[in-house]
Amino acid sequence: MIRNPIDIATRVSPELSSLIETLIDQLDSGEPMTLAAVRSFLKHGMPVEMDEDEHLHHFDVDESVIDELDELIEQFGESAAAMDFIYAFASEALSRVIEEVMNDENRENPPTLEDVQGAILNGLGASLVGEGVLEEDEEDVLVPEIGNLIERFGVDAMAEDFLRYE
Repeated sequence: MIRNPIDIATRVSPELSSLIETLIDQLDSGEPMTLAAVRSFLKHGMPVEMDEDEHLHHFDVDESVIDELDELIEQFGESAAAMDFIYAFASEALSRVIEEVMNDENRENPPTLEDVQGAILNGLGASLVGEGVLEEDEEDVLVPEIGNLIERFGVDAMAEDFLRYE
């Protein structure tokens, strides 16, 4: 399976990104899903494992999504990891932490996910709870969330790329 850099996900429509993410989440088979597998599900119908609500709610797939997927397969190959085409955002709480790290006057370079993880592990989350920027329950999910992003995109991914602006 060929791994691709994070920036390719920014070129995928929100509809296709959401569809790929839902397929991966619903069909956790242990094997990495490829673009060819996603195309197969679109062509032959959704798997039985997915409940009826998912069929009706998320997968009213039109030709433009199929065309988009075909273009991605042509450009990146059938064996490209489908996960690479999911656009990821940090939660609102993690976005606040990322902004705090970005605004650190002592920082010379833009922070990576590893930098943000280090700040969280060194008590930034607790400090932001004390300042009223975060709720206590939001702090509890920061470590697993940043860990998931690092697992998917690597320690050197720019943290700013994951900011959620709402």
